[in-house]
Amino acid sequence: MHLVKKIEIIANAFELSKILEGLDKSGVNGHAVIRNVEGKGLRGTTEDLDTIMVDNVYIIAFCKPEYVKPVVENIKPLLNKFGGTCYISDVMEVRSVKCVASL
Repeated sequence: MHLVKKIEIIANAFELSKILEGLDKSGVNGHAVIRNVEGKGLRGTTEDLDTIMVDNVYIIAFCKPEYVKPVVENIKPLLNKFGGTCYISDVMEVRSVKCVASL
């Protein structure tokens, strides 16, 4: 087990490619995207809108602690401009590494 950072981003799906580009630029190359996210936040629920023009996405990624500063520098301007939120927390990664003995 070792300490990693978990990055969770909820944003407008229209900005997904820019956000993923920001993660890549920061050195965070792996992620998962969940589309059509609904919920209630500071702006109310997505059901409050008469028509939903664009859905929200939930992006989750994990990285080494030293990548957090570049992630924030690349993602924060996008979230400030287009809306959305980002949470970064400490988590433990448990990885099963298969060892292959050389013959």
